[in-house]
Amino acid sequence: MLSRKPHLALASLLIAVLLAACGPSATEGAPDAVAEAPPASTTDTPARQAERGDGAVSTGPVVSPSADAPRAGTTTDWPLSKVTSGKAWISCQAEYNTDEGDGTPLESLAFFSVVDALSPCQKGGVLRLRYQGKIAADFTDLVTRVADIAGRMGIHKRILDLDSAGGQVEDAIRAGDAIGAGGWTIWVREGSVCHSACVFVLGAGDNRMISGKVGVHRIIRMSSTATTRAELNEELRGVYDRVKDYLSRNGVAVAVADLMMTVPNRRLRLLSKDELQEYGLDGTNAAQDDLDRLQLMRRCGDDFVMRRDAFMRSFDSTCKKSGAGLDDMQACGLELRTQFGFPDTKCPADSPLSEFDRMADSGDEAPGEPSAAESQDASG
Repeated sequence: MLSRKPHLALASLLIAVLLAACGPSATEGAPDAVAEAPPASTTDTPARQAERGDGAVSTGPVVSPSADAPRAGTTTDWPLSKVTSGKAWISCQAEYNTDEGDGTPLESLAFFSVVDALSPCQKGGVLRLRYQGKIAADFTDLVTRVADIAGRMGIHKRILDLDSAGGQVEDAIRAGDAIGAGGWTIWVREGSVCHSACVFVLGAGDNRMISGKVGVHRIIRMSSTATTRAELNEELRGVYDRVKDYLSRNGVAVAVADLMMTVPNRRLRLLSKDELQEYGLDGTNAAQDDLDRLQLMRRCGDDFVMRRDAFMRSFDSTCKKSGAGLDDMQACGLELRTQFGFPDTKCPADSPLSEFDRMADSGDEAPGEPSAAESQDASG
């Protein structure tokens, strides 16, 4: 006669398995395991990115500086792309302290998605792109595609309202070259930051207005195969040569790259207001200013250029006070410019802060031009 003990043992095992399936999970019964895996953050802010050390990461191959030619314009047949490394908004107003705020969210970078987002800005000729997040390939796609459509639509006043703790060095350089070719003003407003690789993007703007924090640290070479300090330094030297060439062609002091070399990548060296101006990261881009002066003299005359230069000097000394918010700087500049005859009747679009001159809601006339009704009244 067969023993019933094996059958009883099998039955007991099956009951235990069923009870385990219906009861608490293994994780719930192991508090130590839960403590070792903290919940993921639902809000990935630039401050959190800085804490993770996302600031200035180099992963691309070490290439000669001459390989960094600015990107040509994109075609209509764009590869699929979305904003995934941060958040982006499009506004057709320069002001951000309004009911509209940052504007309309932009996630898809498909051709017609960008066209639809920018179409409302075509009338006023002004767009403000707010970006908050990491510098990565999708950020480069974002600024390149927005600039391309803005050019097709004749939207010439472009503002990049930036808040970033940094990211990929190579993507920052590619984005910067696209920005440098597209006539952008870059803001770092109060409460925002521009750290590490973001500084390369900042340097590419035609004009920079900064109220937030700007900081740098050493580049992290993530794809390195170096086994000694000498090998790593040799590899980094190639990266920094590329960075210096980029800074030089954008009117930024190459001393910024030297400063970065001295700051450990887990620390951050914040730049003072004086340092930002000394390094060419605040105010008018020196490289672009030389080109603008020549073009403005031909288009608007010597008197316009002299008044513009005088306004910029006065703006720097009067409006750019330590601790001043970006909106305070703008209000000060708008009040100050009337003393220098701006907006200029001949060249209103080239006048300082002309991005704040909106077209009349009732007509299609450009800022500074008389409306049809005004012209009729003037003719009697």
